[in-house]
Amino acid sequence: MSDSPSFVPPPVDEHRLVLLAGTHRVAPGLLSWPAWQSLREAADSPTGCVLTADADHPQLPYLGEASVEAEIVDLAEGPRATAALLVERARAGLVVWLAATDGDPGLAPALAALAASAEGGEAIPEIELLPGAWDLPGARLFDLVAVMDRLRSPGGCPWDAKQTHESLARYLVEETYELVDAIDSGDRDHLREELGDVLMQVFFHARVAQEDEADPFSIDDVAGAIVEKLIRRHPHVFADVEADTPEAVEANWDTLKAAEKSERESAMDGIAMSQPALALAAKTLSRTHRSGLTVASPALPAGLDPDDYPGPDAIGDLLLAITDLAGRQGVDAETALRAAALRQADRVRATEKL
Repeated sequence: MSDSPSFVPPPVDEHRLVLLAGTHRVAPGLLSWPAWQSLREAADSPTGCVLTADADHPQLPYLGEASVEAEIVDLAEGPRATAALLVERARAGLVVWLAATDGDPGLAPALAALAASAEGGEAIPEIELLPGAWDLPGARLFDLVAVMDRLRSPGGCPWDAKQTHESLARYLVEETYELVDAIDSGDRDHLREELGDVLMQVFFHARVAQEDEADPFSIDDVAGAIVEKLIRRHPHVFADVEADTPEAVEANWDTLKAAEKSERESAMDGIAMSQPALALAAKTLSRTHRSGLTVASPALPAGLDPDDYPGPDAIGDLLLAITDLAGRQGVDAETALRAAALRQADRVRATEKL
């Protein structure tokens, strides 16, 4: 056996006040080791105690399982009276105050005022703020789940309660366009706000889906599905596939998507037909080129030299001129381009059948 002396823990200051703070975003019972240690010390000390003002505090059942009994304090007389009570009890022994889920508003300023008024008189015991749990990245998403649940539940918002996937669709489109505007503006505050609006739409749709009687699913199902897809489509990150360049990653991505979509009968399947006409046309032509098919697609008018339109500015001016031409002829350019994109999709399908 070793001759080194055994470890002796430092003496515990029995005259102190520990403010044990937590977070409602972490499951009850999951407290840090220093938190459990302070609770145990207070419970085992003949002059110590564990106090809280919340008789329904979510931690209480777990403290009871650990044989840590908590005394309920009445806050009816206000934060100043509570602060004075805690200080007085701490003068007799170790006190652990189990903060309510709302953080006990007003208590911290009352304790600070009490400490300031004690200068020159009887010193108050040591006050320690001890975090019992910390929010993990993404923890505020739990709050968004709770808010959406409150809005859709009885007694919530009548307008939110009556919405459906169909009625919400246009808001998702609008919020997406506003997000693009925020990106273009370079305004960081605006970007953060619009990201939140789009995120809210996703959570809103998931909350509506949760109520479906025939095929319900929740935000956890939505998140789980996209997590699985991202891991599956990034084997160069989560598995042993080599892809050291963006081009290699894109090629691997295309291979994986092709395998996943092998049940599709056409290269045009899966294209969102409700997207704006220009995006629809670009997607249709991209699928056409990647399919490897020889499709008789519309060509540039005779005499129009592609070399005369180098770069995005020139192409943009050409598109603007075509839009102006359509307007002069009484043709809606959006409708005309959408119809042309749909004809392209039909040509691809016809070629595939051959």
